[in-house]
Amino acid sequence: MRLDDLPESSNIEDRRQEGGGGFGGLPGGRGGLGIGTVVVLGLVSWALGIDPRLLIGGAELVSGGGDQAPIQSPARPTGAPQDESGRFVARVLGSTELEWKDIFAKDGKTYRAPTLVMYSGRTDARCGAASSAMGPFYCPIDQKVYLDTSFFREIQSRFKGCDAGSRSCLFAQAYVIAHEVGHHVQNLLGILPRVQQQQQAMQGKAAANHLQVEVELQADCFAGVWANHSQQQWNLLEPGDVDAALRTAAAIGDDTLQKQAQGYAVPDSFTHGTSAQRQRWFNAGFKGGTVASCNTFGANPL
Repeated sequence: MRLDDLPESSNIEDRRQEGGGGFGGLPGGRGGLGIGTVVVLGLVSWALGIDPRLLIGGAELVSGGGDQAPIQSPARPTGAPQDESGRFVARVLGSTELEWKDIFAKDGKTYRAPTLVMYSGRTDARCGAASSAMGPFYCPIDQKVYLDTSFFREIQSRFKGCDAGSRSCLFAQAYVIAHEVGHHVQNLLGILPRVQQQQQAMQGKAAANHLQVEVELQADCFAGVWANHSQQQWNLLEPGDVDAALRTAAAIGDDTLQKQAQGYAVPDSFTHGTSAQRQRWFNAGFKGGTVASCNTFGANPL
């Protein structure tokens, strides 16, 4: 992944020195997941042997606080970090800002860039406490992406999304950021609020889960749209980059995780999509390069 020409975003809150500490607890509190949902997800993840961050992040996204009062957090300064990891995140975020601004403008819309919060261990968020146990996630209440960069190490070591130490790992990491920014795009387009309303009206859990899968796959597709436009503008990609993103997408597919944990998959419980679906929709965005190419809600089969 070629980074030198990418613009650096200043829409970053660097909280890594605030001392959140440790692995952190499960999210909860006002404005985020209810404690009952957290307990259920925790028990499910424990029973299946799945890291709770792979279950809770998506549920947090759509719950979005509902009618609950949001947690108020102190204002923090924003700016581009100067360390290597911080500058990488700033450059990826900066590229998403320019590309989505251009895409929105061509459709007569205005793109409002999200703030990305870098933290270590644990920090506060208006959707509830952000913890490294959750992995990267987007909070629609404050329109911020929350990222503990220790998750990048797990892409290499645990999920084998890329070969440790290779430059292609950078693009696998960028895919993760672009996916979360994809949720912000969904929020600006009014997709997330509509999904939340539909889920609240649904009677069956399986139907609500299927809708959540469509949300997550569309965010994968939007990450592919970003990659398409960035490649055209900056010649971003190097050999092996797309393969690394696809390997990462496959590694965190619901079927793959469940089979690793218990030997079989339960499709009705999927919340993020199968490995094949996640790869397919990233590719759809990468090849199509448009929002229209990412209509997961109208796809049959998904």
